[in-house]
Parts: sequence; C-alpha cells; structure tokens
Amino acid sequence: MDAAALEAAVVEERFLAATGPGGQNVNKVATAVQLRIDAFRLGLPPHAWQRLKQLAGGKLTAAGELLIVARRFRTQEANRVDARERALALLAQAHVRQARRVATKPSRAAKARRVDAKKGRAQIKAGRARVRDE
Repeated sequence: MDAAALEAAVVEERFLAATGPGGQNVNKVATAVQLRIDAFRLGLPPHAWQRLKQLAGGKLTAAGELLIVARRFRTQEANRVDARERALALLAQAHVRQARRVATKPSRAAKARRVDAKKGRAQIKAGRARVRDE
C-alpha cells in the first residue's frame, strides 16, 4: 500500500479543534486532522480486509470507512503527515499474513508422564490425610 493509493481512497479530510498543549493557539486554530478513508475503494484482498477489521476495531465504521484522528502535534501539517503515516502503517500491518497454526497432539510418552505426575501428587496428598485407627 503506497501513499498514492491512499490518496485516491481518501474521501474526506477534516480539521478539528485539538486538545492538549498549544496554549491559546489550541482555542483559535483547528489543528487536529480527521481522515476518513473508504476501505472498500482500497481493493484489499479478503485476508487483508479481515485483518484490517480486527486491527482497526472501533476505527472502522459500519459503512466501511477507516476513521483516523491525529492531534498529537501543534500544526495542521504535522498532524496531516501523522494521520497518513498511521493509516499506511495500519494498512501495511493488515497485509501481513498470520502464520498458520498446525494442530498437534501430545505423544503417548507425554500422556504417560502427565498421568505419572498426577499419581505422584495424589500419593503426596494422600500422605497428608488423617491417620485412621483400625
């Protein structure tokens, strides 16, 4: 995923009033950036789409828009760059395939060791029981 493909899919870029450091500047200038990216227009393969849904969580709307808000910096331009970098990083991470897990079973020897360990613990606990007079 490159920046050109991302630019083609960016539906909307909105500037919001930011919070945090910046003094009076925060109250006067809308420096926070909200990117809305139409994830359907990205043409993601099915495995990447599923992974994006997992990774994005609440950032992905029901309409299939990826919503990224950047307000870390004091300037609009720095927040724009930050938002795009975060979007690209998220999309790159979505394209990474997870390693398949191969189902395995414990060996016969491992099962025997487990049973022997259980029997050993049972004998230790039985030794702690009250002694009966017969």
